[in-house]
Amino acid sequence: MAARLAARGGPEAAGRCPWLLLLAPLLLAPLLARPAEALVEGLYCGTRDCYEVLGVIRSASKAEIARAYRQLARRYHPDRYRPESGDGPGGAPPSAEAFLLVATAYETLKDEETRRDYDYMLDHPEEYYSHYYHYYSRRLAPKVDVRVVILVTVCAISMFQYFSWWNSYNKAISYLATVPKYRIQATEIAKEQGLLKKAKEKGKNKKSKEEIRDEEESIIKNIIKSKIDIKGGYQKPQVRDLLLFQVILAPFHLCSYVAWYCRWVYNFNIRGREYGEEERLYLIRKSMKMTQSQFDSLEDHQKETFLKRELWIKENYEVYKQEQDEELKKKLANDPRWKRYRRWMKNEGPGRLTFVDD
Repeated sequence: MAARLAARGGPEAAGRCPWLLLLAPLLLAPLLARPAEALVEGLYCGTRDCYEVLGVIRSASKAEIARAYRQLARRYHPDRYRPESGDGPGGAPPSAEAFLLVATAYETLKDEETRRDYDYMLDHPEEYYSHYYHYYSRRLAPKVDVRVVILVTVCAISMFQYFSWWNSYNKAISYLATVPKYRIQATEIAKEQGLLKKAKEKGKNKKSKEEIRDEEESIIKNIIKSKIDIKGGYQKPQVRDLLLFQVILAPFHLCSYVAWYCRWVYNFNIRGREYGEEERLYLIRKSMKMTQSQFDSLEDHQKETFLKRELWIKENYEVYKQEQDEELKKKLANDPRWKRYRRWMKNEGPGRLTFVDD
């Protein structure tokens, strides 16, 4: 365009508009720029055509490509190669690099998706950055299916959860078997059912004292397991609580929550119905910021107290919380350990060394 203006106006026009001559290369560069070739160094076979390396045409089948590769591999394998003058695939020098080039060409053309990308690069050389992206995205992509990795990881975590929960549950049962309250009750139940007499059988089935003691301990623990419902972090493991089943049932739980929330809004916000006992306990638990397992571990009389004081109402809960805070302060004020701690913080503090025992 600048050249045309200069030609029309002659030297005088060019002299009057010298900036046109400076801008001419920048304006014409996008029109004149064309990719010289489709083959790029670092992608696939580099500046060599993979089809030419194997000596096949672009319409060659998988069998023809495999046959050509086997012939060239036997010919240029470093262990079997015998140098000859001017030998090499497509004129390449006869060396280990020739075998590597043949292997790269075969790896490129044997896979349909990779071959499709390579043919697209030959037909559309102007999409320079797109070819780089497709090439390295395939090379750096994980060889193993990510879904399989996630499934195996979730199963491993679920197995760890299951055995860990059983270990915690057995520890809790062993502890309760040492508590006099539960041990006496379990022993009385075992005596009523005649289980302890079986453990002390005489005659041919006579057992040693250690065996009898171990069997009695096992009987007491089994009775505690069947009679006491442990809640919270030491409750009996349930398969439905494992991570694997939680993931599988996640859509069901989500739909159930949406349906429950819609019913809640319709019944209590729109129609203005009164809360039932279940809804009241739910609101109390949310106000106390407790999980379901923590709230279930509370005694029944505590829940009855919450309902009597109508703690689902925000104002009543604020009063209850203030009372609990005041009671806690009184307990701490009368606690000798807390007094020693306050005295230590006042006189010495955490930044000083002391040899006082308390």
